[in-house]
Amino acid sequence: MEQTLLLNASYEPLKIVHWQKAITLLCQGKVEVISVYDREIRAVSISFKLPSVIRLLRYIKIKRRFDYVPFSRANIYARDDHSCQYCGESFSTSELTFDHVLPVAQGGRKDWENIVTCCVTCNRRKGGRTPAEAGMHLRRIPRRPVVGCPHRDPVERRTDSETRTDRRAGGT
Repeated sequence: MEQTLLLNASYEPLKIVHWQKAITLLCQGKVEVISVYDREIRAVSISFKLPSVIRLLRYIKIKRRFDYVPFSRANIYARDDHSCQYCGESFSTSELTFDHVLPVAQGGRKDWENIVTCCVTCNRRKGGRTPAEAGMHLRRIPRRPVVGCPHRDPVERRTDSETRTDRRAGGT
């Protein structure tokens, strides 16, 4: 089914919404239709041309997060240094996959904290189980990356003795 581009009152693109949401916003009087598809949506007493672009009548302020790293396969691989988080070996992108630490069948989500880079061999070995159930251990706990260091958090890898040594040497 068709999707609709939602614009702010300033004509700034906000997001793509489902056509049903677009019709709801239109019926609530919150948007105006800028462009339509050829297709019509019919109800008992009314019909609409399916909107392709709608604009909000009131401007909404958007909070832009400058520390946001988009969730993507490439960014997962970069965060994990293109290495399997179970066996620790480095691989080319074509030889990698990603793994749900807590499987989807057990309520795991597709997000930064539940997805890790994995080689095909370890992914098959783990299957639809948790690492503990499969007798496997993660090299590093998956976390959302920090901007400026998108693929790793340097503080996370330090040991207490390294931190003490850095402080004595005048480091952070």
